[in-house]
Amino acid sequence: MSQDTTQRLLARLRDQVRDVYRLASGLSETLLAQRLEAGQWSVKELVCHLWRVQQIFQARIRAMLEENDPLIEVYEPDGDETFEQMRKRPLMEILTGLITERQSLLKLLEGLEAADWERTGRHPEFPYFNVRFQVEYMVHHEAHHIYQMYQRRALLGPPPR
Repeated sequence: MSQDTTQRLLARLRDQVRDVYRLASGLSETLLAQRLEAGQWSVKELVCHLWRVQQIFQARIRAMLEENDPLIEVYEPDGDETFEQMRKRPLMEILTGLITERQSLLKLLEGLEAADWERTGRHPEFPYFNVRFQVEYMVHHEAHHIYQMYQRRALLGPPPR
């Protein structure tokens, strides 16, 4: 992976966490915790999901850096007790956790050598899985959910600038 591509991924991780904060700010927690349609997460639940997935992906990256070709388990959010506990916490605490752990993840990634990005893991759904793939997957996964946050936020009130 080129240095330019790596820097773009890291920049997106920095920028996207700012978008999450912006979209989850400026309205009451009651509004942001409201499910606008049955079966769809609220803005607050989307923030919880992004934080939880970040924790899982960071653990996967650490495993690939510390072990040779570790088994990477599939994550299923349904029934995840940690996610359920997160939902009960105040939104500002959730945002603080997400941002603090994002800074830790960025520090880890910024310190990697080129060969570290190619360290692999075995994932049952993806035949080729390495640190680079995990980071890029995270960026795209997160962007999808930020779009959902934007859609829900637009129904509640304009996001802060």
